[in-house]
Amino acid sequence: MPSATAPPPPLPSVIPDLSQKLPPLKLTGNGPRRRTPQKQAQSSTPAPKTPPLPSPPSLKDIEFTHPTRRILSPHDHELFLASPTYTLIVSFIFTLSDSVRGLSISSVASSKEASDPTIQSILQILDTLEQTIQECPPDDNGGSRFGNPAFKTYINAVTSKLPDLHTTHFTLPPPPTASSTSTANDELTTYLLSSLGSPTRIDYGSGHELHFLIYLLTLYSLSLLPPTTFPALVLLIFPRYLALMRTLQATYYLEPAGSHGVWGLDDYHFLPFLFGASQLQHHGFIRPLGIHNEATLHDYASDYLYLDMVQYVNATKTVQGLRWHSPMLDDISGVKGGWEKVESGLKKMFVKEVVGKLVVMQHFLFGGVVPAVEGMSVEDAHVEEEGDYLGHDGHEHGEEEGEEGKGWGDCCGIKVPSNAGAVGEMRKRMGTEGLRRLPFD
Repeated sequence: MPSATAPPPPLPSVIPDLSQKLPPLKLTGNGPRRRTPQKQAQSSTPAPKTPPLPSPPSLKDIEFTHPTRRILSPHDHELFLASPTYTLIVSFIFTLSDSVRGLSISSVASSKEASDPTIQSILQILDTLEQTIQECPPDDNGGSRFGNPAFKTYINAVTSKLPDLHTTHFTLPPPPTASSTSTANDELTTYLLSSLGSPTRIDYGSGHELHFLIYLLTLYSLSLLPPTTFPALVLLIFPRYLALMRTLQATYYLEPAGSHGVWGLDDYHFLPFLFGASQLQHHGFIRPLGIHNEATLHDYASDYLYLDMVQYVNATKTVQGLRWHSPMLDDISGVKGGWEKVESGLKKMFVKEVVGKLVVMQHFLFGGVVPAVEGMSVEDAHVEEEGDYLGHDGHEHGEEEGEEGKGWGDCCGIKVPSNAGAVGEMRKRMGTEGLRRLPFD
């Protein structure tokens, strides 16, 4: 039976020289002509520069007033972003960050600025706030991982103590009249209370953290914190504040305010990463990828805020592996350009994602040191006093927020149980301080 397959064609007797069909190689200058790289569609945005920090104003020029919310609409937020107050806030925080470039915590702790009377007073006030936790134990919440109602009791206890603490530790300007309630003490107390979290929603986020910096800015504006103390503010005061907040989060299961979950930088904090990246600039051997090295974290977390934050996050997550529970930190660790590039990116992120976000700044409080500008809305009295208007912590939602105008908007999101709550309840069930993590790696 004949084969259905045709025989292969015969091979040519002479193999053609295909090199003759290639275009000649043309040389230009000292080498071959290269393909012109295509221009990127969008150029990299440069990091925002640090605006000059003005000297403390004359006390007679500060019109103290009880801090209230004034960003109640997108228009209010736009007015704020174009205001001197916005520039002052960015200038103060970036100046603080710049002041610790290349410094370790231990080097500042041994400096003469560490013994500054105001620095020591702030540390003592924060110690008192932590001791007050023992007076307000958490309620039995039935194993719930959501915020513990006893946090409201704690805030009430702290509220009664702070005015006397400030009077004891600081020399403050007298009130304009004997009956005046708008004083420097009132502003300090309000900002420090607001930096501890929301007693209404029992949560904490970058907006509360920002209020602690405004507390420090107020002390600077009262000429109590000269620029020489700035490294101590960042590397002594701020870590003490972080320790206080970690205790509050673990005790009362503060929920992450507006958390993006695993896709966020951190459930609660932002500024430790910015300050920490500035610290590590020009470091001799610790690189951004070093956050994956447990020995590096163990040896240097006590000296550098960025490493301390990564170590703490690793220790409190129920999933093992930075790329699983904190992929943004994992991505940042691979950035080309070292810590300078990391700090640059975090400054851009602060401007865009913290002060540049209406959902964060709608809860910001304006007073005499950080005044609102003309044309901004005024908060209703009952909202200011009750702090919970329509169930959304002092603000209402438009029809465009939530699904068909129902439920929580992007500003509030769905109530998220705290990771501290999950860890706390796991430890209660396991009867141990250790965690049994899921090894996704």
